[in-house]
Amino acid sequence: MNQVDMTSKIATGNGFIAALDQSGGSTPKALKGYGIEEGAWGSDEEMFGLIHQMRSRIITSPSFSGDKVLGAILFERTMDGQVDGKPTPRALKDKGVVPFIKIDKGLEDEANGVQLMKPMPELDALLGRAKDLGVFGTKERSVINLANREGIAAVVKQQFDVARQVLAAGLVPIIEPEVNIKSPERAEADAILLDELVRALDSMPGDEKVMLKLSIPAEAGLFDPLVDHPRVLRVVALSGGYSRPDACRELSKNRGMIASFSRALLEDLRHQMSDAEFDRALGQAIDEIYEASTDKVAA
Repeated sequence: MNQVDMTSKIATGNGFIAALDQSGGSTPKALKGYGIEEGAWGSDEEMFGLIHQMRSRIITSPSFSGDKVLGAILFERTMDGQVDGKPTPRALKDKGVVPFIKIDKGLEDEANGVQLMKPMPELDALLGRAKDLGVFGTKERSVINLANREGIAAVVKQQFDVARQVLAAGLVPIIEPEVNIKSPERAEADAILLDELVRALDSMPGDEKVMLKLSIPAEAGLFDPLVDHPRVLRVVALSGGYSRPDACRELSKNRGMIASFSRALLEDLRHQMSDAEFDRALGQAIDEIYEASTDKVAA
């Protein structure tokens, strides 16, 4: 797939984006969910080796293909590694799956009800390496815990500042200002975020487009203006702590939003499964998430 092919697939394809980008802090939890307890590795290198084996198993599974999986978001180490003897982005593209890379380095402490991204001093080098490996886009995450307009405006400003840097490198940014679905002010935070995102999108120069990765809104259909915005290539949804059945049910109520699930995609997969069992469990998850992404229901 070339850039035009990947852009078309992400913009108009039927399916969803798999999030395979658990980083250092979340890797032990991901491995435990996969059936590998924390004492199973003696160093960070061994831990990252185990999570790479898990991701390789997912990517090489017969169920994981571009028929229903439009794209996959990778952790930096996964991007730099190999799957089936090929650079991981190439292995994905050979299966018809568009590669993305997680670029944020974690979150700052909460202030004004939000957590901004930590500085990324080596971002230009990472973007250049990703581009050389054939990666299509990036993903960068902030968190919104309260309906604080000043804080949410700061999140959106920072996200669009980074997005401009990503676009300048020839990649497509997935802007991810996650609203905590357990927030007591969730609906209000959703509404403020919508206002700030529309304002930032309307102010973008030129004709470049970004993607948005958002929590499923408390009010179904709230993000329709973002789905329809001419500067948005695609709106994807994170599962945000929902179980897969709950995430799929809520996502199906939102027109134009497709999934970009991590835990909800992987929750039934176990290290101890045979390859046939693993592929069957992954295939079931893919089918459910695909249906919620493509078959919408009335709220």
